[in-house]
Amino acid sequence: MNTRTIRIHADARVPFHNQVDYCVGTGRMGLALTREYQEQLRLVQDMIGFRHIRGHGLFCDDMAIYQEYEENGERRAEYNFTYLDRVMDAYHELGLKPFLELGFMPKKLARGTQTIFYWEGNTTPPRSYEEWKKLVQALLRHLLERYGEEALTWPIEVWNEPNLKGFWENADMQEYFRLFSESFAAVKEVDPGFQVGGPAVCGGTDELWISEFMKFCQENGIRPDFISRHHYTTEVPEMTGHYGYAKLMKPEDGFANLHTTREIIDSYPEYRGLPIHVTEFNTSYIPNCPLHDTNQNAAYIAGQLARLGDDNESYSYWTFGDVFEESGVPFTPFHGGFGLVANGCIPKPTFWTFVFFKKLKELEGDCVYRDENLLVIRGRNGEYRGVAWNLTLARNGSGIRLSCQMEADEREYSLILQRVDEESCNPLKVWHDLGEPSSLTPDQRSLLKEAARPAVLSERLRPENGELTLILPLPENAVVYFELKPIRTGSDRGYSYERVMQYGGAAEA
Repeated sequence: MNTRTIRIHADARVPFHNQVDYCVGTGRMGLALTREYQEQLRLVQDMIGFRHIRGHGLFCDDMAIYQEYEENGERRAEYNFTYLDRVMDAYHELGLKPFLELGFMPKKLARGTQTIFYWEGNTTPPRSYEEWKKLVQALLRHLLERYGEEALTWPIEVWNEPNLKGFWENADMQEYFRLFSESFAAVKEVDPGFQVGGPAVCGGTDELWISEFMKFCQENGIRPDFISRHHYTTEVPEMTGHYGYAKLMKPEDGFANLHTTREIIDSYPEYRGLPIHVTEFNTSYIPNCPLHDTNQNAAYIAGQLARLGDDNESYSYWTFGDVFEESGVPFTPFHGGFGLVANGCIPKPTFWTFVFFKKLKELEGDCVYRDENLLVIRGRNGEYRGVAWNLTLARNGSGIRLSCQMEADEREYSLILQRVDEESCNPLKVWHDLGEPSSLTPDQRSLLKEAARPAVLSERLRPENGELTLILPLPENAVVYFELKPIRTGSDRGYSYERVMQYGGAAEA
């Protein structure tokens, strides 16, 4: 392994905006009514604890909100919030606030018949914008009545990826702008305290759409509360059978693309500094890409979490779990789903990347070091926490070793290290070695959960001349978390760890 020597100064101050826990994505909202979905979400909340959750399908027919009936020869609308209440209450119990996405179109309200995905979400404009506005307002008034002013803290995004023909009929920009303006006005009429944004575009035509969206808002006197977009970082996948094999982009190319959104917004004086929410990000943009299940994905996402806060107010990983049906019901537990958790409640390596960055956030202190392999926080109490990673875009069998020289003024430190790499935390490999079973037995599921935990290492370190040296070996695609805490041993009277372990000839007859 090549060795890199890094000096970390306790009084350094490095910009780092850590919003790892702000929001996470989910499959369509109706899936929240299923048991496996709730089990995976509870695991994610217990270990990471996201604050918001965003997904599609709020107005799709399986949620049953929009209903019609005929009376005296007239068609009338009514609203059913039974399933909505169940989903929102379940989120509330887990400490989650929804990041509401207004979409897709109820079929009875839709102008056309175009749909997307296995579950046939309608992606056409409303046949009546007046009825659409009434639907949006009825929803929000119900949420305010049920949850009070708490509902005003739930951001609202208008539609999803309208710059793609599949998600918005003909990718009609002007029609989307009408949808946005009508929705914006409807929401603010209920309560101006609601935060509303868009246009929720994905890459490809994002610069054009963001530019035209800002121009439209300026010309029409609309001030969105935030701008939203998506961020995926692979090339077009090569499809084989049920799966898409995708090549990762260089991270720098993705960050450069993201920065154009910041530049476009800030080119308008009245919108300068407007928050940007990346309401979806991942490596691949398809839900059947085996990359998602790998240690390589975990290492790539570590680099993303280290930098996504530079230009963006928040960034929402797509998705928390693999209960997801855009391409149909998955055939196997490891099928390249978007989720942090595989079906069977098995954490993937990327799950731990999020756990580690959340631990960084929980330490009250400052970022003292950040580069392409390492991020370190120093707490007010003298504790250090850090995450190190070694992304390898193309497998080459080589690793790196970080030699971190850190200022330390206490007599002794406790080092706790958690390692996620292809040898120590790789449930995908164990599943493969089991024969890639499509239906797991209870014993297989239990084994895979055991294989999905990081290796834990510990040590005591003493500084020399006010400096600690921490060695971090990083095989390719490894992610490592460490804590260095000042300690003062307070053993019980008569207890000797050295004697117990028979170190230094201390054992006695």
